[in-house]
Amino acid sequence: MDYRVVLLILLSHVTSAFEVPLDLPQPPTITLQSPKDYIFDPREHIIIHCEAKGNPQPSFRWARNGTDFDVKSDSKIVMNPGSGTLDIDIIGGKAEAYEGTYQCTAENEHGKALTNKIVIRQSRSPLWPKERNEAMVRQKGAPLVLRCQPPAGLPPPVIFWMDNNFQRLQLDERVSQALNGDLYFSNVLPEDARDDYICYARFPHTQTIQQKQPISVVVLDNNPQGERRPRILLPSEPTSTKMVLKGVLLQLECIAEGLPTPDVSWQKVGGELPNNRMALHNFGKILQISDVSESDAGDYRCTAKNKLGLVHHVIKVAVKAAPFWISAPKNLILAPNETGILTCRVNGSPKPKISWFVNGVPIENAAADRSRKVDEDTVIISNVQIGSSAVYQCNASNEFGYVMANAFVSVLAEPPKMLTPPNQVYQVITNRPAFLDCSSFGSPIPTISWFKDGRISIENGDQYVIHENGTLEIMVAQVLNTGKYTCVATNNLGMRENSVNLEVKEPTRILEQPKYKVVQRGMSARFDCKVKHDKSLIPIMTWLKDRGELPDDERFEVDSDSLTIKNVVEGDEGTYTCMMKTSLDQDSASAVLTVVGKPDPPTDLELTDQAERSVQLTWTPGDENNSPILSFLVQYEDSLHHKGLWVNLTEVDGSKTTTQLELSPYVYYSFRVLARNNVGYSEPSNPSSQYRTNPAAPDENPSNVQGVGTKPDNMVISWMPLTGYQANGPGLKYKVHWKRRDMDESWSSQNVVDKSQLVVDGTPTYVPYEIKVQALNDYGNGPDPEIAIGYSGEDVPLSAPEKVQVRVQDGTLAEVHWKPVNASSVRGQLQGYKVTYQKLRGLLGGEEEGQQREKVIVFSGDQSHGQIPDLQPFSIYRLSIKVLNNKGEGPSSSNQTFETPEGVPGPPSFLNVISPGLDSLSLEWGPPVNNNGRLTGYTLRYQPVNQSAEQGFVHELNFFANETATTLDHLNTSMLYKFYLSARTIKGSGPTITEEAFTAMDTAVPNRQVDIATQGWFIGLMCAIALLILVLLIVCFIKRNKGGKYPVKEKEDAHQDPEIQPMKEDDGTFGEYSDMEDHKPLKGSRTPSNGTVRRDESDDSLVDYGEGGDGQFNEDGSFIGQYSGKKEKDTHEGNESSEAPSPVNAMNSFV
Repeated sequence: MDYRVVLLILLSHVTSAFEVPLDLPQPPTITLQSPKDYIFDPREHIIIHCEAKGNPQPSFRWARNGTDFDVKSDSKIVMNPGSGTLDIDIIGGKAEAYEGTYQCTAENEHGKALTNKIVIRQSRSPLWPKERNEAMVRQKGAPLVLRCQPPAGLPPPVIFWMDNNFQRLQLDERVSQALNGDLYFSNVLPEDARDDYICYARFPHTQTIQQKQPISVVVLDNNPQGERRPRILLPSEPTSTKMVLKGVLLQLECIAEGLPTPDVSWQKVGGELPNNRMALHNFGKILQISDVSESDAGDYRCTAKNKLGLVHHVIKVAVKAAPFWISAPKNLILAPNETGILTCRVNGSPKPKISWFVNGVPIENAAADRSRKVDEDTVIISNVQIGSSAVYQCNASNEFGYVMANAFVSVLAEPPKMLTPPNQVYQVITNRPAFLDCSSFGSPIPTISWFKDGRISIENGDQYVIHENGTLEIMVAQVLNTGKYTCVATNNLGMRENSVNLEVKEPTRILEQPKYKVVQRGMSARFDCKVKHDKSLIPIMTWLKDRGELPDDERFEVDSDSLTIKNVVEGDEGTYTCMMKTSLDQDSASAVLTVVGKPDPPTDLELTDQAERSVQLTWTPGDENNSPILSFLVQYEDSLHHKGLWVNLTEVDGSKTTTQLELSPYVYYSFRVLARNNVGYSEPSNPSSQYRTNPAAPDENPSNVQGVGTKPDNMVISWMPLTGYQANGPGLKYKVHWKRRDMDESWSSQNVVDKSQLVVDGTPTYVPYEIKVQALNDYGNGPDPEIAIGYSGEDVPLSAPEKVQVRVQDGTLAEVHWKPVNASSVRGQLQGYKVTYQKLRGLLGGEEEGQQREKVIVFSGDQSHGQIPDLQPFSIYRLSIKVLNNKGEGPSSSNQTFETPEGVPGPPSFLNVISPGLDSLSLEWGPPVNNNGRLTGYTLRYQPVNQSAEQGFVHELNFFANETATTLDHLNTSMLYKFYLSARTIKGSGPTITEEAFTAMDTAVPNRQVDIATQGWFIGLMCAIALLILVLLIVCFIKRNKGGKYPVKEKEDAHQDPEIQPMKEDDGTFGEYSDMEDHKPLKGSRTPSNGTVRRDESDDSLVDYGEGGDGQFNEDGSFIGQYSGKKEKDTHEGNESSEAPSPVNAMNSFV
């Protein structure tokens, strides 16, 4: 059963969303009715509304006061055609005859629908009863209540008090009007006496005003009432209650009397007042809470308070509720054999009683129907059939009212019918929701399905929502959602479909917004507004000024993406809005234009309220020039002390034009004012009249008082002197006080004039003093000065540190300890300890004593130890300590001598490669400059390095301390080697030095860093040698053609070395070539340090072509010496000269 009920509830919820097309049969539905309480004006027609729809068209009938009412029987009543609305003409007749309770019934063959019961009442504005009011006599200060007591009207009248001149009485905290119209005086004053207090009642419907007879009030002053505590006048009972209905306006009032007039405040006991629904009226005496709910029930306390005390009154508020809907019954559309449910859920306080009706008849009196079951607020209709349609009424009532609703049950068997027009085109902006309508009707209720582009089925999910009425919602539309959508409605009687199209457009966006402009008059202002929009939509760009059209002025130039205003004037100020609109959306951005200028100077300076130390300055602001004045700057000139110098005195908010100025004595003041806005300061105003203040004693004493000794037996007291402005009068001087702080003695003092220091002689060395400096002039002394602490002068310390000990940490670090000196012997402010140390000699001997100069380290503050770094290992040091203060240093401690242990040695002094051979290299080196101990030997490591800087296997050799050279054999020819050399002591190896060298080669050494073939000097040399060889070849050719013989035999005899044999040809031999001139050196080539030429792939050497092997390279790779062949004696006179050179050998030397 529970499962079935859940299904029925769901079914009723679904069906309620559908409307039955009027071309299908259906019971009546009330569409318009008059309010339940209808108060009419007897001067107008009574119109009682009753409109309904249905198929067939409903007919209407009325009941009055519970019985049928034949409207045709009364000629003054007309029922409008096609509806049940009544038009009753009561003009000239008896309007009260038509008062009563009316109810309309709309019916057709499928059922009957009823309106609410409408209570018709005539508005009334009765006259005030005749009365004679006696004068109200009160003593001054007494409370008073003037009663209004208007006649009861319908609706109740609006009350107000006026005088004979129809002027409303002024209400305030003292005089107030209660909600019932009575006038309350918390205490009367003589001015309250009058004879025309008149209470008026205005009746809203008839727009008539009735008045009470005037009331006279007499106020006596012969026995006035004195001040008293507050007393509550209204509510008059000790406790009061208030009942209010839910949803209406709650009004609580609390009026008190007292002298002085009390203030009234409100609190909720045990809770908070609802600030968002609360308001105070009648000067806090009335508390209003709108839209009352159950949470507003409780105790409300009003408090009346004056300076003599306070009084409370608590109002208990109860909240009741007329019946109100939680869920009214909804129309049901059912197919044959279906089941439906009607629910009538209401609430109220007290709990409402629910009654059901069928076609206006109580359901318990209606014809029996086995398919219908009533369960309190629920009616279940089961297995319905065609012809069982009806209208059900639910009525819920309690003592405060009722609610009634109609709901029909229509039984139909209809195939689906599409109500949405076909082929509609929907356009939507990207990222906004899209709603595609699919309004249909059918019974049974059709099932709605959606398809995209005719084939893609759409289901409820994150992107899509199919609503109960068939509408498809695309929650965040994207461009890919563009397309054709088909809605299909299906029930067991058939199927219908409808297609719509969706187009998703790009949004209109302002990419560059106009920016706030502050422009001076006469300049131009330009606002930029760059927009992006969908290309398929037609945009319209509009510029607005202050939400209206732009002025018709040629100074305003509108371009496609900007607005320019030329020659700006004050009237151009405002908010400019760029608006881009399409048929689907729009975007806008605004910016403010402010036209500004410096303000004009203030005028009309006036001095008032003149006093000894203050004066009030008033001025009139100048023109703001369209930029609000932010502040005023007040300046003054002191013509007595600093004539012509204007000094800033104070800054005043721009909304004020007067200020109270605090002044100093003994100043001749003149004032001027400058105005400031966003552009800048105005010119100064004209000066005010001069205002002279009288002299007075100083208000302040000198600042920055110090006491510092410059000698061991003095103390200099100094201070920051007062300015003439601070002196407050003539005869400024300073009274200086001092006394020892550590002794109980009286103050010493001395007056000082025109100085800012005083020297106190004869003081003990470095003792504390209390010091104070007081300003005084001819008119008195300044305030009591504050005490500052100073010290007499320092002297050099008397004592030296004792118990000096040195603890050696390692060969380079030692730690020194000492006993700090007694504080009294410092004779000043301790600055620290000065450690002086010096290396005397090394422990190896051979070093002169005192060779290293003294070094100093100062340890600040009260220390007793410190570290001495950067010592020389294996050495003897001397050390002493002195104490320091600000005056100097004390005597030295006794000298302490200490030794440092051995350490690692320094690097060898040099490493040279000498005598390179084809497969060997000789090395020599020097010992370290600093052995730092007993040298035990050297470690040599070396490895080959190829042309790409890759390193090979490392070889290591150890040498004794007396060895400083070695030759390395079995090396690779023409290979670069890198050497690493370090010295050793018992502590280990020291730093390493490196060197690189090639084994010998046949040609110049290839430089790994510089390509010799690209050097200009080398190219020039090669060209010169080539030219020389060409000349020699020509000479040889000429001699050969002449048959000349070359003296080769002698050369062969002279050179027995087989490697230096000349080349031979068939007809003779070439002798050697000798050049007597020096050749310029070759620059840029790299050679070993001994100058030997390293061999390349050839075994030939330039030295082989010179006599005696003199050819050398210097350190930068250039030649030194000559290419020299042996010069033989000239054995042939005349044309026979020296032997011809060998061009072949010359060429070989450069191959």
